[in-house]
Amino acid sequence: MAALLNLRTSLQMPRNVEDCRVLELPNVTESRGNLTFVEAGRHVPFEIKRVFYIYDVPAGQSRGGHAHKAQQQVLVCLSGSFDVALDDGDSRKVIRLNRPWKGLYIPPLIWASQINFATGTVCVALNSDFYDERDNIRDYSRFVSLVRQGDERTVS
Repeated sequence: MAALLNLRTSLQMPRNVEDCRVLELPNVTESRGNLTFVEAGRHVPFEIKRVFYIYDVPAGQSRGGHAHKAQQQVLVCLSGSFDVALDDGDSRKVIRLNRPWKGLYIPPLIWASQINFATGTVCVALNSDFYDERDNIRDYSRFVSLVRQGDERTVS
């Protein structure tokens, strides 16, 4: 994957739950209806290479539950609401998304889970790279070991 950063470089970048931030997207309000748009490099801090949607999440189910080695992501709740539980291996915080003009920026090496979906919620994910399963860390113990020790050998 071309944009997969050298892991050593990723681990040296500051990465903690405080690096996750809510981005205010343009919100054009008028009598004909509202409009929000996103431009790569202007409203999100990366070039958007992949977009996917999450919808029809059954009651009580969660999504996500993993971290990315190099990929960056912005989550936007287009309709409804949900919480994002963020974890950097030391600290945790939860951010509620319920406005289509607010996006949550998630840098690499943050464990993120989307939880507490309201009925009818639609979430769009903007990603900095194409899908590559090798970028995902799906085992929480492995994630914690990686971020605490910075051991490249645990990521293959």
